[in-house]
Amino acid sequence: MTKGGMDAMTAPIDADTDAAPVAEQERLYQQAIAAHAPAIARLAHAVERNPDRARDLEQDIHLALWRGLSGFAGRSALSTFVYRVAHNIAASHAARGARAAKGVALEDIADLPAADDPEGAAGTAQLLARIHALIAALRQPDRIVMLLHLEGLEAAAIGEITGLSANHVGVKLHRIRTMLARHFASGDPR
Repeated sequence: MTKGGMDAMTAPIDADTDAAPVAEQERLYQQAIAAHAPAIARLAHAVERNPDRARDLEQDIHLALWRGLSGFAGRSALSTFVYRVAHNIAASHAARGARAAKGVALEDIADLPAADDPEGAAGTAQLLARIHALIAALRQPDRIVMLLHLEGLEAAAIGEITGLSANHVGVKLHRIRTMLARHFASGDPR
């Protein structure tokens, strides 16, 4: 109970003291979304294969980002904060078993099924479909590292977001790139 017998839920809000933090939260959110909304959408759709669930995941990330920005103290770059929130929400989503298909280990990647219609796709579209299938089949930690790399983040930033060391991120990226190169060098149509 607070002074006057009110608890925190029923106490009146002092508009003068709460307006500035909410305005700053809104400003940060708008800035984050302007710069990172497409990356958030790509992450959600990469983690969740079901389009409806991917949209739900994207909304969950936006909500968590909005809530988290109220406590953002600027100890890291806003982009790092955004990716960290998105990574954590996506990891929680995957841990709940929301995805129906299970990923495979890097060592088992050669056993991936063929793309739906590789003969019907032409040139770049076929290549991209194969790459997307390979990335989508990775275990979630490897997939997140690769997706963040494809977003243009350096190993140190990926490490800060995922909680891995920059060296570990570098090793993961090297293994994934080696696997992709080996896959395409073999001429395997899958």
